[in-house]
Amino acid sequence: MFSFFTKKHRLLETGILQGMTDLHSHILPGVDDGSPDVETSLSLLAWLEELGVKKVWLTPHVMEEFRNEHPRLEAKLQELKQAYQGPLQLALSSEYMLDAGFESRLPDQVLPLGENHLLVETSYMYPPVGMDDLLLSTYRHGYQPILAHPERYMYMEEPDYRELKEKGYAFQLNLLSLSGYYGRRPQAVSEDLLKRGWYDFVGSDLHHLHRYRPMLEALKLKQEQLDALQQLIANNESI
Repeated sequence: MFSFFTKKHRLLETGILQGMTDLHSHILPGVDDGSPDVETSLSLLAWLEELGVKKVWLTPHVMEEFRNEHPRLEAKLQELKQAYQGPLQLALSSEYMLDAGFESRLPDQVLPLGENHLLVETSYMYPPVGMDDLLLSTYRHGYQPILAHPERYMYMEEPDYRELKEKGYAFQLNLLSLSGYYGRRPQAVSEDLLKRGWYDFVGSDLHHLHRYRPMLEALKLKQEQLDALQQLIANNESI
Protein backbone atom coordinates (compact mmCIF):
# COMPACT_ATOMS: atom_id res chain seq x y z
CA MET A 1 0.00 0.00 0.00
CA PHE A 2 2.82 2.42 0.88
CA SER A 3 4.51 1.93 -2.50
CA PHE A 4 1.24 2.77 -4.28
CA PHE A 5 1.04 6.19 -2.66
CA THR A 6 4.71 7.01 -3.17
CA LYS A 7 4.99 5.86 -6.77
CA LYS A 8 6.55 8.43 -9.08
CA HIS A 9 6.08 8.86 -12.80
CA ARG A 10 8.66 10.03 -15.30
CA LEU A 11 7.41 13.45 -16.36
CA LEU A 12 8.17 13.19 -20.06
CA GLU A 13 6.38 9.84 -20.30
CA THR A 14 3.12 11.32 -19.02
CA GLY A 15 2.62 13.52 -22.09
CA ILE A 16 1.42 16.52 -20.09
CA LEU A 17 3.87 18.84 -21.84
CA GLN A 18 2.20 18.18 -25.19
CA GLY A 19 0.68 21.43 -26.42
CA MET A 20 2.19 23.47 -23.59
CA THR A 21 2.77 27.21 -23.74
CA ASP A 22 6.12 28.03 -22.12
CA LEU A 23 5.85 31.37 -20.28
CA HIS A 24 9.52 31.85 -19.41
CA SER A 25 12.60 31.31 -21.58
CA HIS A 26 15.92 32.88 -22.51
CA ILE A 27 16.09 31.72 -26.11
CA LEU A 28 16.26 35.10 -27.86
CA PRO A 29 19.83 35.17 -29.19
CA GLY A 30 22.60 37.41 -27.94
CA VAL A 31 20.69 39.59 -25.49
CA ASP A 32 21.34 38.12 -22.01
CA ASP A 33 22.83 35.10 -20.24
CA GLY A 34 20.75 32.69 -22.32
CA SER A 35 21.31 31.75 -25.95
CA PRO A 36 24.44 33.46 -27.34
CA ASP A 37 23.53 33.16 -31.02
CA VAL A 38 20.87 32.13 -33.53
CA GLU A 39 22.33 28.64 -34.02
CA THR A 40 22.00 27.92 -30.31
CA SER A 41 18.48 29.33 -30.27
CA LEU A 42 17.49 27.00 -33.08
CA SER A 43 18.79 24.00 -31.13
CA LEU A 44 16.78 25.06 -28.08
CA LEU A 45 13.63 25.50 -30.14
CA ALA A 46 14.16 22.11 -31.79
CA TRP A 47 14.29 20.49 -28.37
CA LEU A 48 11.12 22.21 -27.22
CA GLU A 49 9.47 20.89 -30.38
CA GLU A 50 10.54 17.37 -29.33
CA LEU A 51 8.87 17.92 -25.96
CA GLY A 52 5.61 18.86 -27.67
CA VAL A 53 5.61 22.52 -26.68
CA LYS A 54 3.47 24.61 -29.05
CA LYS A 55 4.20 28.21 -28.04
CA VAL A 56 7.19 29.93 -26.44
CA TRP A 57 7.30 33.30 -24.78
CA LEU A 58 10.79 34.76 -25.22
CA THR A 59 11.46 36.63 -21.96
CA PRO A 60 14.99 38.09 -21.92
CA HIS A 61 16.25 39.76 -18.77
CA VAL A 62 15.78 43.50 -18.39
CA MET A 63 18.00 44.83 -15.61
CA GLU A 64 21.09 46.91 -14.96
CA GLU A 65 23.31 44.30 -16.63
CA PHE A 66 20.98 43.76 -19.60
CA ARG A 67 19.14 46.98 -20.45
CA ASN A 68 17.48 45.51 -23.55
CA GLU A 69 15.34 48.28 -24.97
CA HIS A 70 12.34 47.36 -27.14
CA PRO A 71 13.83 48.10 -30.60
CA ARG A 72 16.79 45.80 -29.97
CA LEU A 73 14.58 42.97 -28.74
CA GLU A 74 12.18 43.36 -31.65
CA ALA A 75 15.10 43.26 -34.11
CA LYS A 76 16.44 40.08 -32.48
CA LEU A 77 13.00 38.50 -32.67
CA GLN A 78 12.78 39.19 -36.39
CA GLU A 79 16.28 37.78 -36.87
CA LEU A 80 15.25 34.58 -35.09
CA LYS A 81 11.96 34.29 -36.98
CA GLN A 82 13.78 34.57 -40.30
CA ALA A 83 16.03 31.66 -39.33
CA TYR A 84 13.42 29.47 -37.65
CA GLN A 85 11.14 27.44 -39.92
CA GLY A 86 9.47 25.24 -37.31
CA PRO A 87 5.92 25.07 -35.94
CA LEU A 88 6.47 26.78 -32.59
CA GLN A 89 4.71 30.09 -32.05
CA LEU A 90 7.19 32.70 -30.84
CA ALA A 91 6.02 35.64 -28.72
CA LEU A 92 8.11 38.41 -27.18
CA SER A 93 7.98 39.66 -23.62
CA SER A 94 10.64 40.22 -20.94
CA GLU A 95 11.59 39.32 -17.38
CA TYR A 96 12.00 42.50 -15.35
CA MET A 97 14.26 42.86 -12.35
CA LEU A 98 12.61 44.82 -9.55
CA ASP A 99 15.52 47.24 -9.28
CA ALA A 100 16.04 51.00 -9.15
CA GLY A 101 15.28 51.41 -12.85
CA PHE A 102 12.15 49.27 -12.97
CA GLU A 103 9.46 51.77 -12.06
CA SER A 104 10.64 54.30 -14.65
CA ARG A 105 9.64 51.79 -17.34
CA LEU A 106 6.00 51.76 -16.26
CA PRO A 107 3.58 51.82 -17.90
CA ASP A 108 4.68 52.07 -21.53
CA GLN A 109 8.28 50.82 -21.61
CA VAL A 110 7.52 47.21 -20.74
CA LEU A 111 6.65 44.18 -22.85
CA PRO A 112 3.88 42.27 -21.04
CA LEU A 113 2.95 38.64 -21.26
CA GLY A 114 -0.30 38.80 -23.20
CA GLU A 115 -2.49 41.79 -22.45
CA ASN A 116 -1.65 42.63 -18.88
CA HIS A 117 0.69 40.19 -17.12
CA LEU A 118 4.25 41.20 -16.28
CA LEU A 119 7.00 38.73 -15.40
CA VAL A 120 9.19 40.15 -12.62
CA GLU A 121 12.06 38.87 -10.50
CA THR A 122 14.32 39.89 -7.63
CA SER A 123 17.83 39.08 -6.48
CA TYR A 124 18.09 35.53 -5.17
CA MET A 125 19.70 36.65 -1.92
CA TYR A 126 18.10 39.98 -0.96
CA PRO A 127 14.72 41.67 -1.43
CA PRO A 128 14.75 44.86 -3.48
CA VAL A 129 14.34 48.18 -1.71
CA GLY A 130 10.64 49.02 -1.69
CA MET A 131 9.52 45.66 -3.09
CA ASP A 132 5.94 46.12 -1.88
CA ASP A 133 5.74 49.55 -3.50
CA LEU A 134 7.17 48.27 -6.79
CA LEU A 135 4.67 45.43 -6.99
CA LEU A 136 1.79 47.72 -6.06
CA SER A 137 2.89 50.26 -8.66
CA THR A 138 2.95 47.52 -11.28
CA TYR A 139 -0.60 46.57 -10.35
CA ARG A 140 -1.82 50.17 -10.34
CA HIS A 141 -0.42 50.66 -13.84
CA GLY A 142 -2.71 47.88 -15.04
CA TYR A 143 -0.37 44.88 -14.93
CA GLN A 144 -0.74 41.67 -12.97
CA PRO A 145 2.72 40.91 -11.56
CA ILE A 146 3.92 37.33 -11.95
CA LEU A 147 6.81 36.65 -9.61
CA ALA A 148 9.24 34.40 -11.49
CA HIS A 149 10.63 31.34 -9.65
CA PRO A 150 9.80 32.46 -6.08
CA GLU A 151 11.18 29.14 -4.82
CA ARG A 152 14.69 30.40 -5.62
CA TYR A 153 14.60 33.47 -3.35
CA MET A 154 16.69 32.54 -0.35
CA TYR A 155 15.41 35.45 1.75
CA MET A 156 11.78 34.33 1.57
CA GLU A 157 10.05 32.15 4.13
CA GLU A 158 6.50 30.81 4.39
CA PRO A 159 5.02 34.06 5.82
CA ASP A 160 6.53 36.04 2.92
CA TYR A 161 4.95 33.77 0.31
CA ARG A 162 1.64 33.82 2.15
CA GLU A 163 1.61 37.62 2.30
CA LEU A 164 2.33 37.94 -1.42
CA LYS A 165 -0.44 35.50 -2.29
CA GLU A 166 -2.90 37.29 0.00
CA LYS A 167 -2.11 40.50 -1.86
CA GLY A 168 -3.09 38.82 -5.12
CA TYR A 169 0.28 38.43 -6.84
CA ALA A 170 0.90 35.43 -9.08
CA PHE A 171 3.74 32.89 -8.79
CA GLN A 172 5.51 31.15 -11.67
CA LEU A 173 7.19 27.80 -11.02
CA ASN A 174 10.45 26.93 -12.74
CA LEU A 175 9.77 23.39 -13.90
CA LEU A 176 13.23 22.09 -13.06
CA SER A 177 13.10 23.40 -9.51
CA LEU A 178 11.21 20.17 -8.80
CA SER A 179 14.25 18.17 -9.91
CA GLY A 180 16.82 19.82 -7.66
CA TYR A 181 18.39 21.61 -10.61
CA TYR A 182 18.82 24.78 -8.53
CA GLY A 183 19.64 22.99 -5.28
CA ARG A 184 17.87 21.25 -2.43
CA ARG A 185 16.24 24.29 -0.85
CA PRO A 186 14.54 25.54 -4.05
CA GLN A 187 13.40 21.96 -4.67
CA ALA A 188 11.87 21.65 -1.20
CA VAL A 189 10.23 25.08 -1.44
CA SER A 190 8.84 24.37 -4.91
CA GLU A 191 7.34 21.10 -3.71
CA ASP A 192 5.75 22.88 -0.75
CA LEU A 193 4.34 25.78 -2.80
CA LEU A 194 2.98 23.32 -5.37
CA LYS A 195 1.30 21.28 -2.64
CA ARG A 196 -0.24 24.41 -1.14
CA GLY A 197 -1.64 25.43 -4.53
CA TRP A 198 0.19 28.75 -4.45
CA TYR A 199 1.63 28.57 -7.95
CA ASP A 200 -0.33 30.04 -10.84
CA PHE A 201 1.87 29.35 -13.87
CA VAL A 202 4.86 27.28 -14.95
CA GLY A 203 7.79 27.95 -17.27
CA SER A 204 11.03 26.34 -18.34
CA ASP A 205 13.34 29.33 -17.73
CA LEU A 206 15.42 27.63 -20.41
CA HIS A 207 18.89 29.09 -20.94
CA HIS A 208 20.79 26.12 -22.38
CA LEU A 209 20.58 22.34 -22.70
CA HIS A 210 23.59 21.56 -20.51
CA ARG A 211 22.25 19.74 -17.43
CA TYR A 212 18.75 21.04 -18.19
CA ARG A 213 17.96 18.37 -20.75
CA PRO A 214 19.21 15.32 -18.81
CA MET A 215 17.63 16.50 -15.56
CA LEU A 216 14.25 17.06 -17.20
CA GLU A 217 14.47 13.65 -18.85
CA ALA A 218 15.16 12.09 -15.44
CA LEU A 219 12.51 14.06 -13.53
CA LYS A 220 9.92 11.90 -11.76
CA LEU A 221 6.91 13.28 -9.91
CA LYS A 222 4.16 11.92 -7.70
CA GLN A 223 0.68 11.78 -9.16
CA GLU A 224 -0.56 14.64 -7.02
CA GLN A 225 2.36 16.76 -8.22
CA LEU A 226 1.54 15.90 -11.83
CA ASP A 227 -2.09 16.85 -11.27
CA ALA A 228 -1.06 20.23 -9.82
CA LEU A 229 1.43 20.79 -12.63
CA GLN A 230 -1.19 19.99 -15.24
CA GLN A 231 -3.41 22.74 -13.82
CA LEU A 232 -0.55 25.24 -14.10
CA ILE A 233 0.00 24.24 -17.73
CA ALA A 234 -3.70 24.83 -18.34
CA ASN A 235 -3.43 28.24 -16.64
CA ASN A 236 -0.65 29.21 -19.06
CA GLU A 237 -3.22 29.14 -21.84
CA SER A 238 -5.00 32.11 -20.31
CA ILE A 239 -2.11 34.39 -21.27
